[in-house]
Amino acid sequence: MGEDKSQLPFAEYSSLSEYQCRRLGRLFEEVYLSAKSDKFSFECQLITDSYSVHSPLAALVSIFEKLDAPEVFVLSVDAPFVDQPVFDALIEENRKAYDIIVAETPRGTEPLCGIYKRSILPEALKMLKSDTHRLTALLEKVKTKHVKFAESESFLNLNRPEEYQEALRRLL
Repeated sequence: MGEDKSQLPFAEYSSLSEYQCRRLGRLFEEVYLSAKSDKFSFECQLITDSYSVHSPLAALVSIFEKLDAPEVFVLSVDAPFVDQPVFDALIEENRKAYDIIVAETPRGTEPLCGIYKRSILPEALKMLKSDTHRLTALLEKVKTKHVKFAESESFLNLNRPEEYQEALRRLL
């Protein structure tokens, strides 16, 4: 993207982060943002990353180290169109049998859209110590349920300027 996408303006909000925080606040009891530092210009619950490495795995470990929660729903800030039906489908799965429940689209697995249980922490810590940071590797090492979705449109990630522009057009 060439800049911090979490800080790009989105909808009527000053940033994509604020958009996601406010939107998800209407759907979930608690919403936290995970980041290396407090870079946000709005009020939010922040979990500061404990590790110097920049990786979703490090952020996930930090979340479980700082929250006393048996499980968390994880959604990447750059996926602004994941909606209630997606959340419901993942939440409705039998979570007792799995450590992770994640979305899968025709494009592939969406590791930053799913439910992660605290039971992943020992394996995630091992991976961090061995400098392995891919969440897909964690999915392979623990009991993971892939929930299939027929379309990929809701899972648009804003990784490139043209994807950001497409997202802005969708808002119109």
